[in-house]
Amino acid sequence: MSHFVYIIKCVDGTLYTGYATDVTERVRVHNGEVKGKSAARYTRGRRPVELVYQEVCDSRGAALKREHAIKQLSKKAKETLIAAAL
Repeated sequence: MSHFVYIIKCVDGTLYTGYATDVTERVRVHNGEVKGKSAARYTRGRRPVELVYQEVCDSRGAALKREHAIKQLSKKAKETLIAAAL
């Protein structure tokens, strides 16, 4: 099983960072496309969202640590990370 950290851009221009084992499915959940699963409260009112960054990690623990580290970055630093991955 793969573990990912991802960043999505919300319709209002804000960035949301999360963890998932299936990023495509998780983005669909954030966009309300999957019945029976709830999106993060933050993204529910900021749809549609767009995947702008993803990073694979070796383990769940490593992914959660990386998620935390990215969440501590400024928006400008996150945008730099996104741009570097393109």
